[in-house]
Amino acid sequence: MYRRINTAKRQKVSRELYVELFTSFLKIGFFMFGGGYAMIPLLERELIDKKKWITNDDLLDIISFSQMTPGTIAINAATHIGNTQGKAWGGIVASLGVVTPSLLIITLLYYLVGDHFESEIVQKAFTGIRACLVAMICRSVYKLIRSGMKGSVSIIFFLLALLSLFCGVHPVLIIVAGAALGFLIWKMSLFKL
Repeated sequence: MYRRINTAKRQKVSRELYVELFTSFLKIGFFMFGGGYAMIPLLERELIDKKKWITNDDLLDIISFSQMTPGTIAINAATHIGNTQGKAWGGIVASLGVVTPSLLIITLLYYLVGDHFESEIVQKAFTGIRACLVAMICRSVYKLIRSGMKGSVSIIFFLLALLSLFCGVHPVLIIVAGAALGFLIWKMSLFKL
């Protein structure tokens, strides 16, 4: 008898968790204009401040990992957080939550203004949206720098990576070099101890 109640209770919690994952990422998905970096404030507010599913460091790790894997930050974050909170089904449900608004919005926009994307009204609206997105991205970059710069080694890596990007080095090479150098420095510090 106790086992049945316990199993039923666990299934109810799981269903509630799946609904919570879907609705949280659905909210994020509805306002993710401008791509990954523009949505970082939304991820922070929903996943760190409200739900407490991850920390700032976790978000930085997800963003870093997202740069090395196929897909956007939104999908990678949804899949990772959904998976950690609700196993494989949680990852699927959270991913569906984040992509559903985009599918709906793009379909609706195409249906309503598909032939009028070049009109002055639509272009002015996008100009306003782009300006707001730049502000959101700047805030995200500022927060990422503050949480990611831990010591002089991080600052040196950041400056070297930035210089490499401006010199035209491929981002994958920069990531691999950063990982290798980080590992070497960590390994060397172990020998000093």
